[in-house]
Amino acid sequence: MTDTAKPPVAARRPHSFARHGITVEDPWAWLRDPGYPDVQDKDVLAYLEAENGWFEQAMAPRKALTDALFTEMKGRIKEDDSSVPQKDGDHVYWRAFEVGAQYRKWYRRPVAGGADQLILDEPALAEGHDYFRLGAMSVSPDGRYLAYAIDNNGSERFEARIKDLATGELLPEVIPGTLSALVWTSDSKGLLYGLANENWRTDNARLHWLGQSVESDVELFHEDDEGFRVSVGLTSSEKWIVIATGDHVTTEVWLLPADNPAAQPLLVSARKPGREYEVDEHDGTLYIRTNDAHPNFRLVKASLETPDQWEEVIGPDDHFYLTDFTLFKGFYVTEGRQDGLDQIELRDYATHRAKRIPFPEASYSASLDDNPEYDVTKLRIGYESMVTPDTIYDYHLATGELEVLKVQEIPSGYDATRYETERLMIAARDGTPIPVSIVYPKDLPRDGSAPLHLYGYGAYGIAMEPGFSTTRLSLLDRGFAFALAHIRGGDDLGQQWYLDGKLDKRTNTFTDFVDVAKGLIERGYTSKGRISISGGSAGGELMGAVMNSDPDLWGAVVAHVPFVDVLNTMLDETLPLTPGEWPEWGNPIEDKAAFETIRAYDPYGNVRAQDYPPLMVTAGLNDPRVTYWEPAKWVAKLRATKTDGNVLILKTNMGAGHGGKSGRFESLHETAEEFAFILWQLGMAD
Repeated sequence: MTDTAKPPVAARRPHSFARHGITVEDPWAWLRDPGYPDVQDKDVLAYLEAENGWFEQAMAPRKALTDALFTEMKGRIKEDDSSVPQKDGDHVYWRAFEVGAQYRKWYRRPVAGGADQLILDEPALAEGHDYFRLGAMSVSPDGRYLAYAIDNNGSERFEARIKDLATGELLPEVIPGTLSALVWTSDSKGLLYGLANENWRTDNARLHWLGQSVESDVELFHEDDEGFRVSVGLTSSEKWIVIATGDHVTTEVWLLPADNPAAQPLLVSARKPGREYEVDEHDGTLYIRTNDAHPNFRLVKASLETPDQWEEVIGPDDHFYLTDFTLFKGFYVTEGRQDGLDQIELRDYATHRAKRIPFPEASYSASLDDNPEYDVTKLRIGYESMVTPDTIYDYHLATGELEVLKVQEIPSGYDATRYETERLMIAARDGTPIPVSIVYPKDLPRDGSAPLHLYGYGAYGIAMEPGFSTTRLSLLDRGFAFALAHIRGGDDLGQQWYLDGKLDKRTNTFTDFVDVAKGLIERGYTSKGRISISGGSAGGELMGAVMNSDPDLWGAVVAHVPFVDVLNTMLDETLPLTPGEWPEWGNPIEDKAAFETIRAYDPYGNVRAQDYPPLMVTAGLNDPRVTYWEPAKWVAKLRATKTDGNVLILKTNMGAGHGGKSGRFESLHETAEEFAFILWQLGMAD
């Protein structure tokens, strides 16, 4: 970039609004195209294209580094990789990449013997599209039909299709605008799904009969609360179709016989504000995971005759967070976290006593993998850690043996003994110990000279799993430490951990992240200005908040599709996600306290005249979750306000959505760009 080059400048256009007696100025509000999601405004497009040009100009001198990083990352991927085959009914199923392919092919073969059958060809479906994503897919119980849904522009409005696997032909019916699982009736003649309405909310469950027009499909369930979303599923026994509706804090579940979906739905228990529950069924007994008595959930059971009369099976625990349960014919499995570490437990239906599967490392990620059948003698389990590649096991119930089926292969080589991982506890400013998972080269100096990358999310009760990453090795092998901050707002230490980082406690998420960084500095892992940080979506909001509060800590910041215009978004009930988000962030329309809380931390609203660290921002024009104008407005305001000369670049994917570009190599290239930016800004580009 030459000294004479100048970044794009977005015009200021007077715009303000008043709420709760406070007037808010927003001179970059015009960057929201009133025709969204059809973005055609010439001024808006011109600004986004100008920012893309500035991004390319800034990164051009880093092309060799980006290419080198991409080559490294690609070299760690087994190009002709395939999943471990798994039996489901009369067939064994698996998926595989071919060399050079961006997308998978899906296969099956008869258990009794026979030829492999290609049932879904993602590369063929993606051909001619800049973006492709496979959504829901489901094989009918009789094995004849495959229902699948695709998105070819990143808008997350999927088109469902049905393929006759006996002939290879597509059925004539096409269902546009789906946003749900695809669930078959037990006779393989009907398909349940949910449509996204004009505001990208799934407020329905519908039934399609094969051979009939989509226009004649029947709505089986409709949700009137605009903040709730409807999902469809199937119990483990496949006897019942599950229709669940809820927002971030309240759920309600209805059941339909899978062999008679037109029957009157059975309500398990009417919704109660703040109560979540999920349901499965075994031999006429309902098993229900719920937070009605404790934030860490408990397991209860009920009869189909009196489904709302619950009897406790597993009581709640302050230290054990019950995250999931899966029913099988002869036993069931509970999953959870004991003081933040994953646990898998087998239980019998008579005594409910737990048999815990042991794992060798002090910090790891473990969960049930693909277990489609109800009657099993072994369990498929996935395991990894920050130094252990993804490993697939079969756990044999009779012997307790963990049989290794596959270890993630890294063609360019990987030596786990070169790295160390730890689980630290760093005190936040209010005294709360915050867990931190960290991995680093064994020879990392502890004198503060090393660079460190810190990643965080901290929202929606989503935990950061201490898993393995091949791309991360490109930083570790250049002398970085890499840390995950398990900050409040996620549910890493249980549901209360989540509750302590949302609504009026939202700022705990931001201060936890800052305090983790300071604690890592105190321990000698790095020093001020030697820390790069990144986060996406709500994690991008985190990036904006900590840049405002502690700009001098960070040597480089990467914010992916950042949710930074929080106040404006939460004030606009016409946006697709807003009503359903109020339980997470607060409703500033009706609640003055929520308005003031959000306004106090809102990253966009709190940009001020100060020095900011170097910043790379990404966005997606078709993103329905974080609309493109949030990062665009934020960058525009930062350019006009900040007092430093540090690099600020924005890249908007003009044909993609929330997840960025699709395809395993395209997305890898974006990671290489991110790492090249970080190395450049930390003076390590050579």
